[in-house]
Amino acid sequence: MILPRLNEFFGSWIMKIRGIYTPAITPLRQDGEIDWDGFAAILEHLVAAGVDGIVVGGTTGEYYAHSTEERLESLRRAKDIVGTRAVMVGGTGAIRTEDSIELATEVAGMGYDALLVTTPPYAQPTPRENALHALAVDRAANLPIILYNYPGRMAAEMSEEYLDRVGRSPNFCAIKESSGDINRLHMLARDYPHIQTSCGMDDQALEFFAWGAESWICAGSNFAPEAHIALWKTCVVDGDYTLGRKIMSAMLPLMRTLEQGGKFLQCIKYGCAIRGLPAGPPRAPLRDLNKDEKRSLEQVIRVMDRTVDELMAGAGKGGK
Repeated sequence: MILPRLNEFFGSWIMKIRGIYTPAITPLRQDGEIDWDGFAAILEHLVAAGVDGIVVGGTTGEYYAHSTEERLESLRRAKDIVGTRAVMVGGTGAIRTEDSIELATEVAGMGYDALLVTTPPYAQPTPRENALHALAVDRAANLPIILYNYPGRMAAEMSEEYLDRVGRSPNFCAIKESSGDINRLHMLARDYPHIQTSCGMDDQALEFFAWGAESWICAGSNFAPEAHIALWKTCVVDGDYTLGRKIMSAMLPLMRTLEQGGKFLQCIKYGCAIRGLPAGPPRAPLRDLNKDEKRSLEQVIRVMDRTVDELMAGAGKGGK
């Protein structure tokens, strides 16, 4: 696969982030250990579904509950399995800068295409401290970087001061915006057009696309890649926002369940199980959905799949 690149800003080649990027789950056995055969099956499923990129070691992959050895093994196996069949993004999230640097260096040596760089959780760094963290990771790996702004989990935001500082390096090519603040989307689109905006808040996907985002890093595409691809293609490729609004309306119950239900990861994993994919339970301290929650999610997914299929068939449009 030849990565699309954009020679537009800073006089450098900048990686173009476009399409559906799936932060892959990490299937677990009932004893809590990683199901490596299941992990391979998830990756093959995503490649076959036609997603454009796969993020390994993101929040949906439960990196925070894995040992360093497990994280590195996941990254190695994923790259060996997927190869160049999708853009590969390696997660570097950690509290200590030294740990993020170690992960980034290892990811670069494995041949990944890009890094996912977060704010160190719990530490609540200032914008300057946070930027220095990201720039240290950048220097260590020298790969394209997708920033991940998720203040709800990280307790600190990638502010304008932060963006101004990291923007001095052309490697910071995109940002997954998961704040939920629509004003942040407006600010990024207008004031930081050189940093590509990627949708990281599922229930705002339509708004992201309308403001020029060309990618969507969406956990729900682990088990429903067809619906996510359909919305992305309808809006970004075809520019058909009339149909896009209908697809979005059909997907909103799922998106609200994921974004507002309080059991995001559990829903993603059970969504995979519904589809017959290996998933297993979340790792402690999280616990699986109860019977009522499972029944409700099954209904939401069933109605969404049927409605999106009908909309696409009625419009005479297939997948990618």
